Amino acid sequence: MNKIFASSLLTLLVFSIFSVLNSCSNTANETSEEEVQKTVYASDVIPFFDHWKLILGDGSNAGFANNFEHKDFFYTANDGENDWVVYKAPNAGDTHGTSNNTRTELAQAKKWYPATANDKLAATLKVMNVSATGDARVAASYAVVIGQIHSADGHENEPLKIFYKKFPGHTKGSVFWHYEINTAGDDNSGRWDYSTAVWGYDFSVVGTEANTYPEEPEDGIELGEELSYEIEVKDGIMSLTFTSEGHETKTFTKNLVVSEYTTTADIPAQTQGLFVPIGQDGVERENAYTGEGLFFKLGCYNQTNGKSPEVNRNWCSGAETHGGDVQKQYADGNYAEVWFKTASISVSDAAVSNEGYFTKND
Repeated sequence: MNKIFASSLLTLLVFSIFSVLNSCSNTANETSEEEVQKTVYASDVIPFFDHWKLILGDGSNAGFANNFEHKDFFYTANDGENDWVVYKAPNAGDTHGTSNNTRTELAQAKKWYPATANDKLAATLKVMNVSATGDARVAASYAVVIGQIHSADGHENEPLKIFYKKFPGHTKGSVFWHYEINTAGDDNSGRWDYSTAVWGYDFSVVGTEANTYPEEPEDGIELGEELSYEIEVKDGIMSLTFTSEGHETKTFTKNLVVSEYTTTADIPAQTQGLFVPIGQDGVERENAYTGEGLFFKLGCYNQTNGKSPEVNRNWCSGAETHGGDVQKQYADGNYAEVWFKTASISVSDAAVSNEGYFTKND
């Protein structure tokens, strides 16, 4: 009887130990699966989102984007080596303010004044896609803006827009930057941009027909090729630095508080060819952006849209939009997509809240 009892007790003890070990194993597996499935947020990759508010590709304001993702527009991806923050915007959909173009883009939550500024934005990124369709005669077709300085006051113009543009069938695309005049007077309809090439072409190089493209730029940047920019504004001067492995480093400066375009005689030849024929022939305030609060923007501001080129030959691309159906546009390449690996922002003590901007048009 004692032997039977001892044997049963031993069997029960072995079964209990096995059950405990099996339970621990299951718990470990569940924990491991939970760890694998844990979301990596953009704010885990680039921890600077306290400085920005996020506009999504459906026109909505997501606010501060800490621990936030949206699988259609804003999320993270890993290329096998690094985590990246993905910004994606279709050719058409709901837009922010009065803009014709969709964007998934950060807007700095504080504004600063160029004459007294000491502010900096730097980023490393790669453009993964630009629209597959558009009218080659339209300068904005196949382009995306990857960084900006925007005014929160006055006409709300843009002293800086950094573009990437690649024509269909080309391996290499162009990087260029724009300065938009801060138009003199109350009427802003005459404003225009002046474009400067970094690698490849500037904005003015277009096709001769809707589906005829210029030669591929020899020193261009490919989709998926890393590039970096640094923007610094100090004491009224904007300094730009562009770097990419295998390409010449390029630097530029622009005075933001003293204009060089105050008379019609100052309008450059590029503008005479691009903007003057469509009625954009204004001149700039003598003190340019002095006295206006400026702020940085970063992300994916798609410049290709479905509006007819007859409306505006520079900005209306006539691209495929599938009536605004986002998933159909993504399926056939009619969108812009930009991945950021690193980014940093330095904000001067003089910066003040930019809350008012988010209720205005853009």
